[in-house]
Amino acid sequence: MSVKINRLEHAFTEEISKIIHEEVKDKSIGFVSITGTSITNDLSYAKVYFTSMGVDKDIALASLNKASGFIKMLLSSRVDIRKMPEIKFCYDESIEYGEKIDKIIDNLND
Repeated sequence: MSVKINRLEHAFTEEISKIIHEEVKDKSIGFVSITGTSITNDLSYAKVYFTSMGVDKDIALASLNKASGFIKMLLSSRVDIRKMPEIKFCYDESIEYGEKIDKIIDNLND
């Protein structure tokens, strides 16, 4: 993966997190943490991974995808890129998977 893509993914992760916490007024999103971003090599699509607390993940996902146009508009003014990729939000299940593995290990140790 190129250095440019890595730099953009990091910038997207930071800026989208700021936009969601400071600009988006939809209360159905709840407390959302952006865990990472994956951008395709041709810069046409960006998957933004998130976790949520206090709100069902399906409700948060629907609300974030609904607000993606607004987020994309603000992001284009904050990140210097010629063509802004389409943004799609995906729930990050790695934290839940890690907790499940921890529980299994704890049960084995007992």
